[in-house]
Amino acid sequence: MRALVTRLDSFGDVLLAGPAIRAVAARADHVTVLCGPLGAPAARLLPCVDDLLVWDAPWAGFAPPPVDRGEIDQLVDTIDADTALILTSFHQSPLPTALLLRLAGVQHIAADSVDHPGSLLDVRHQRAPHAHEAEAALDLAEAAGFPRPDDGRLRVLPPPSTTRLTGPGQYVVLHPGASVPARAWSVHRCAEAVRELTAAGRRVVVTGGPGERELTAAVAAGHGLDLGGRTDANELAGVLAGADAVVTGNTGPGHLAAAVGTPVVSLFAPVVPAERWRPYGVPYVLLGDQNAPCAGSRARNCPVPGHPCLESVTAHDVVAAVGKVTVAE
Repeated sequence: MRALVTRLDSFGDVLLAGPAIRAVAARADHVTVLCGPLGAPAARLLPCVDDLLVWDAPWAGFAPPPVDRGEIDQLVDTIDADTALILTSFHQSPLPTALLLRLAGVQHIAADSVDHPGSLLDVRHQRAPHAHEAEAALDLAEAAGFPRPDDGRLRVLPPPSTTRLTGPGQYVVLHPGASVPARAWSVHRCAEAVRELTAAGRRVVVTGGPGERELTAAVAAGHGLDLGGRTDANELAGVLAGADAVVTGNTGPGHLAAAVGTPVVSLFAPVVPAERWRPYGVPYVLLGDQNAPCAGSRARNCPVPGHPCLESVTAHDVVAAVGKVTVAE
């Protein structure tokens, strides 16, 4: 059996698909993951992935490309699978992807769908209303004939040692960036947290992508070790794996921390529901006003002046939360 699992969103979304991919791999002879460009680095970290197709879908992501008939035809001609699992968030439709998979000749397709699928789906599953994204994916896999083969936690391939980057000894990671502004704690709050964690006896490592060097430098500000732009996805996994705890917003590195088993202090803006996107399978503390006016809005830029859902969180709150998750571990 040749199986295809699709998750066309971001880095963290693909990590959350990992347990379902392992479920498919336990029964399939070959597993291909179809994902978008932002999710590809995460897919390369996942166990049980035999092949990877990367395609920027016009119905996914923050800046979807225009429809290109040539690219669609090329994708349809490339797909080689007998069965497929289409993984989506609760607010997304799987049907555009299902149509392409049918055109590619996939015989058995399963997805969560609130819309009538016509002949596009063989398994039209209804997700539990408050299920975590990782749980929802596992439930769909089971409905499609792929029961859970293990504990269902997030996992990645063993990351490399990153002592050459972090130096020896214990540390806490603070990752200040986020995929959209509404999910980010402010620069000055992050810098305060680095200072307060240092004053509390914690060594702090600040991480960020290549485009976040200015941000990480401002947050580290001589008190933390600035690794902004110095790690790829695999190295970031190693840095997070070596940490006592990770402080971050609702963004990919938070899910990567959970995948390497590190406790998370989650600065969680309620623009999406925490019950679906909180850190999964590790000790965590959720900070942020989950009843703020922006709750459930899916806003990318905070619609409330002053960003109160996260700006109400103090550096002292973070220090206390780090103490809690490290004790819980």
